[in-house]
Amino acid sequence: MSLGLWVLVGAVAAGVLLSALKAWVDGRFRGKSEDDVEWVTAAELGGELGERATLLQFSSAFCAPCRATRRTLAEVESMVDGVRHVELDAESHLELVRRLDILRTPTTLVLDGTGAVVKRASGAPRKPDVIAALAVAIDRQPS
Repeated sequence: MSLGLWVLVGAVAAGVLLSALKAWVDGRFRGKSEDDVEWVTAAELGGELGERATLLQFSSAFCAPCRATRRTLAEVESMVDGVRHVELDAESHLELVRRLDILRTPTTLVLDGTGAVVKRASGAPRKPDVIAALAVAIDRQPS
């Protein structure tokens, strides 16, 4: 086989592996360590936090996955009492985007009732994953 064919095969294999990795990671919630807690205030949201938890979505104007994420988070909000979904335009909230290290849209942060970031996901999350992340945030609440 020629060198060019080996390069082509290697490039295709790398592309397939990277695509599979992106599909596996995209929309998955990651936890935050107890020592590295970030906080979001009601003033930064432009409204109140949810009583039990808040689903904070960072979006951009021409983001197709942002629309799907909006629908998913709105459905979960309507299913769980005390949960609020807030969508912020990343471009209009650059200071908060930088502080929270938001690198792409959509990014979803799950906040507990006090505004502490409990989980985060980049990409469009699946509804069961959102519900599981909410359970973690709600379980952290003092009784």
